[in-house]
Amino acid sequence: MREIPLAAIRARAYDIWERNHRPDGYEIQFWLLAERELRAEQENRRDAAAAAAAQPETPARGPETETVDG
Repeated sequence: MREIPLAAIRARAYDIWERNHRPDGYEIQFWLLAERELRAEQENRRDAAAAAAAQPETPARGPETETVDG
């Protein structure tokens, strides 16, 4: 798992702080929440990439043909 850049955590924590009407005394809580959110996003991207890589390739379908009784 890659480290999350401090600048990304700082920016997310600031966004959380602003969304919560800029309260005093919540720096640590917002920092930890930002870190958790970014880590979850990172894990979701990793899981999605792994799932996409595990998908078998499906052959392209050719034109469908109809049979006409007659």
